[in-house]
Amino acid sequence: MSLDLHIFCKSTYAEEYSPRCFGDHFMFGATPSDPTYLDWLLTAWGWTAAVSSLALIIALVMGILMGTLRTLPKESLPYKAITLLANSWVELFRNIPVLVQIFLWYHVIPILIPALKNVPSFLLVSLALGFFTSARIAEQVKSGIFSLPKGQSYAALSLGMTRLQTYRFVILPMALRIIIPPLTSECMNIVKNSSVAFAVSVSELTLFAMQTQEETSRGIEMYLAVTILYITTAFTVNRVMAMIEKKASIPGFTASTNPSGGH
Repeated sequence: MSLDLHIFCKSTYAEEYSPRCFGDHFMFGATPSDPTYLDWLLTAWGWTAAVSSLALIIALVMGILMGTLRTLPKESLPYKAITLLANSWVELFRNIPVLVQIFLWYHVIPILIPALKNVPSFLLVSLALGFFTSARIAEQVKSGIFSLPKGQSYAALSLGMTRLQTYRFVILPMALRIIIPPLTSECMNIVKNSSVAFAVSVSELTLFAMQTQEETSRGIEMYLAVTILYITTAFTVNRVMAMIEKKASIPGFTASTNPSGGH
């Protein structure tokens, strides 16, 4: 079976083709009232990028916060309670499949919290994917902090810094630079995991491929195009993170294992 790339120039409403679909006007070959499958594909790519970006922001914020709280010294009751809360967060979200979490956010939680019924589905998906990934990032942040020599925190505290200042100015800047390589994998995984958004009808790439394959019977072209866009997006994320890693690397630093489990 030969590939028919002109299928992307076909109108989604009529049996017509846009003659300039791959020409100078590219995605503007069709009017907004008569979009082509190429228009739909690029829109779906935009939704994939939107869900992935929002989920990544949520994952980084919550992951860094929970990962840091898990390293607090268990020397007083407040610290123990905070650490228990952070550990519970990680265990909860990393032990429930992401697809199940999406269904919970979409079908169950809005019943318990009626205000969420008016929240767009892409936002609920981003929350579910972000919280799921935050548990994994929290583990990496914890490992990054524990890899630092304890002498750094002792030195900061001896200079009169508070615990918060020690984490903010000494521990976290070092730990976050150390964990950039595993963070790269998580950033790429978010792009791939965003495909589960099709389950709640978010018009991202996977839903595009499924629906257009049914409408056009050209599954090879549709899934090939979607695969190329997923690879392109993930590879771009990889290269950006590699540049950040190169600029943020710590010359001569060698991580050490901290068996005592705290700073």
